[in-house]
Amino acid sequence: MSFASKATFVLCCAVSVGIISHVHYRQAYDREQLHLGVIRDVERRQRRKSENIYILQQQAELAKELRREEALQENVT
Repeated sequence: MSFASKATFVLCCAVSVGIISHVHYRQAYDREQLHLGVIRDVERRQRRKSENIYILQQQAELAKELRREEALQENVT
């Protein structure tokens, strides 16, 4: 085998290994990004649930206060 053919073969092998390594790295990176997206969605959902519970409690307190005020106004009149 001539030097040129050996050099071409080695270069092709090196490029192939580089491409395969890059593809595997990129797949692992993309998989990690997808996983982080799921984690963010779960956190966002939990935060939204907490906010909704807080708003519901506030509304319940306001409703109680309104009923108290209405009861006081009925007693006054």
